[in-house]
Amino acid sequence: MRALTISAHGGLEQLDYRTDVDEPQLRTPDDVRIRVRAAALNHLDLFVIEGLPGVVITPRWIMGGDGAGIIDDVGSAVRGIRRGDRVIINSGVSDRTCEYCLKGEQSLCIRYKLLGEHLPGTIADYVVVPAANVRIIPASIPWDAAAAFTLATLTAWRMVVTRARLQPGENVLIWGIGGGVALAAMRIAKMIGAKTWVTSGDDDKLQRAKSLGADETLNHRTQDVAKEVRARTGKRGIDVVVDNVGKDTWTQSLLALGRRGRLVTCGATSGPLVETDIRRMFWNQWSLMGSTMGNDDEMDAITQQLREGRLLPTIDSVHDIERSADAVRRLASGKQFGKVVIRVSED
Repeated sequence: MRALTISAHGGLEQLDYRTDVDEPQLRTPDDVRIRVRAAALNHLDLFVIEGLPGVVITPRWIMGGDGAGIIDDVGSAVRGIRRGDRVIINSGVSDRTCEYCLKGEQSLCIRYKLLGEHLPGTIADYVVVPAANVRIIPASIPWDAAAAFTLATLTAWRMVVTRARLQPGENVLIWGIGGGVALAAMRIAKMIGAKTWVTSGDDDKLQRAKSLGADETLNHRTQDVAKEVRARTGKRGIDVVVDNVGKDTWTQSLLALGRRGRLVTCGATSGPLVETDIRRMFWNQWSLMGSTMGNDDEMDAITQQLREGRLLPTIDSVHDIERSADAVRRLASGKQFGKVVIRVSED
């Protein structure tokens, strides 16, 4: 089958589009096989290419975590999912037996794995996943939107709704608008009825975010974000900060937080080590939270939003699988606004 692969860690020169990769087979009675129609990229894919601590790949490693397609085969124990169903894929695979899974917190599973990082990915003609990791969607959802939806939206939903518990009328600061999680967080915040503040180092991206409903925009290259927030809020500060950047934004995120502010983070693209003045933390009674992917209930919640035509992702560009390396280069350039999608096959 066709797939975008790497055989070693390094730079983008490791990307290799192949047509001779073995098709995956069902591994357990609970598995389903999906004929992938479209896949989408995340920054995680760039990290996998570079190499992550503790992550070991085998040659012809298939890239990609996001995807959508048609059920092609089902295991003998699968119920409620049939061949021909249109589905989206939750790329976080849990063992469903550990203490966290049994409490409904699958993304805290002690053996949690991600497609494209720990398991073969979605940028291929076929992918095999547990049936619990797919959700049926209607034919009205375009494949590019379906493929681009899940990882970013699930991550943002858990951050904004479950962890930070953003409320109507609150102020939320979202770093790096243009990225998939940031755009999903903004849409969710707008749906809740919060006031959205977004940052970018690109004025064109800020203008596009404004056209999508952002209330306040800040250029973090030319403006002091925390000072601007304090000035525009009469020194009150922000209620919730959504930060997936890490080292480069951490101090500004904290300085922008108001009393009882909540900061939630899901990434460290600029570096993992940060400094925190705990005097300000306890005096202002901040809550600093981490968040990763989401659980089954959250997956059900965002799928229902998608079925009803809400929270549809912004698509930056669509690339045929034969040109999938170009898609990765587009993501690596940092110029994208929205999700970079790979068209794998047609209906």
